[in-house]
Amino acid sequence: MLIIRDPTLTDNVDEPDIRSLAETRFSQILDGEPYDYDQHGYMIVVEAGDNIANLEKETGCPLQHSGDPDFMPYFEALEEHECCFEMLFILNDEGFAITIFIPKHAGIDDDLLKLCSKYAVPATVK
Repeated sequence: MLIIRDPTLTDNVDEPDIRSLAETRFSQILDGEPYDYDQHGYMIVVEAGDNIANLEKETGCPLQHSGDPDFMPYFEALEEHECCFEMLFILNDEGFAITIFIPKHAGIDDDLLKLCSKYAVPATVK
């Protein structure tokens, strides 16, 4: 799991389309302001070997609940892009958010991809 706690760290994202999307999101979030972790939050790029439990532990946000057929994941939005799924959690009224990019390529956890496929809507804004 690649954790991006500063906009300058988007250079560490290997996949160009996801890197570009992360850069765009930071630009939109900051809207000309300097980055402040406590106000703006951070981003995660899922990597091979990561799973739902890892993401729940890192974010503190539930993504699944065994035994409850009516359970709905806690995300604010989940959009499907050509290169990945983009999941957003907004954790307070000040806008602290966690954005998770889940690549659609081989090696990504099947359960995570199934969850994304089940709940995602087509991306409306790049």
